[in-house]
Amino acid sequence: MIYLDDFPERVTIHDHVVIPMPDGVELSARIWLPDCARDAPVPAILEYIPYRKRFGSAARDELTHGYLSGHGYACVRVDIRGSGESEGVLEDEYLQLELEDGLAIIDWLAAQDWCDGNVGMMGISWGGFNALQIAALRPAPLKAIMAACASDDRFADDVHHMGGCVLGDNLSWASVMFAYNSMPPDPELVGPKWRDMWLERLEGSGFWLEKWLRHQRRDEYWKHGSVCEDHSAIRIPVMAVSGWADGYTNAVFRLLRNLDVPRRGLIGPWAHTYPHLGKPGPAIDFLKELVRWWDHWLKGIDTGVMDEPMLLAWMQDSEAPQSSYSERDGHWVAEEHWPSERITPRRFALTRGRLADPGQVDAAHEPESLSIQSPLSTGLFAGKWCAYASGPDLAHDQRQEDGGAMVFE
Repeated sequence: MIYLDDFPERVTIHDHVVIPMPDGVELSARIWLPDCARDAPVPAILEYIPYRKRFGSAARDELTHGYLSGHGYACVRVDIRGSGESEGVLEDEYLQLELEDGLAIIDWLAAQDWCDGNVGMMGISWGGFNALQIAALRPAPLKAIMAACASDDRFADDVHHMGGCVLGDNLSWASVMFAYNSMPPDPELVGPKWRDMWLERLEGSGFWLEKWLRHQRRDEYWKHGSVCEDHSAIRIPVMAVSGWADGYTNAVFRLLRNLDVPRRGLIGPWAHTYPHLGKPGPAIDFLKELVRWWDHWLKGIDTGVMDEPMLLAWMQDSEAPQSSYSERDGHWVAEEHWPSERITPRRFALTRGRLADPGQVDAAHEPESLSIQSPLSTGLFAGKWCAYASGPDLAHDQRQEDGGAMVFE
């Protein structure tokens, strides 16, 4: 990978900018400000996540926001309330308070003398979720979003449940956030109050898994923040991105199908990562595509980005399953619209050892019942639902396991 640092605009980084919330809590932001904003205000791009800008996402932030800022944008990376150097306590994902804070941040950005009043929002995973959720609330300064590796359905297509079952990722993700929430803010940035901020987090954030397991049906808890409950609430342009090795691929197709706004979809071979850092490869020059997207919707420049097909997807070549890949061979395909007119549904029937067209099934040769065998060892080769393209994340050859279980495929 080649990293560029020679951009059209010089950039100044402000490590700890305080953004006040209506209730008096102060959130911490890192801002990449192009020097041209001193003479003429520029659009702002917000990424709003809990992964500690000081070090948790620092390398990715510097690469991504440094590039965008170098092309004439004020890039703002905010620690969610109760994370990083922001005050308060983070008690769960996508709380109403988080979304209200997001609205206040957007209003604050639009009011700065270096911002021209146009705001975009982008993010991967959590940042993609709340970009969709805040877009549905329709703050006036928010003009477009880019959501990567995110879902419009928190119950049926997220890290918690799949097919009515609790995912193993549910536990691992709860553990990750428990660790993040247990970390102190940086005394170098927040000063002597760091200890009080830390103790407040330790006492108040809790272990989220307990809360999640209380809600194993599609109830109001999961409907909150699921924009699939009303796709029409989103009235600004959306770029939706994922990868075949990611857990959130399905959401791209749903968003393209159900949104009634200018939209684009991109699916590569990647796992849970931005496409310019994409693994498995090949990665792409995604930052250049982002500049085209933002130039079109935030600066009014005709970049041609909306003249291109609605969906661009990497069609992977068939190969033996592995638990990790460095590259996935294949080729790009484009669909002018989604759903595609070239795709038609096809029904299959389950038969012993194979799939068949419904008319080919001979009931006389099918058993009336099948026994189910599912030893506890079955599933070890299944991989993670949401892969990060590291180690044995992806599904391996499962034929041996299939022999010890009833299989529907």
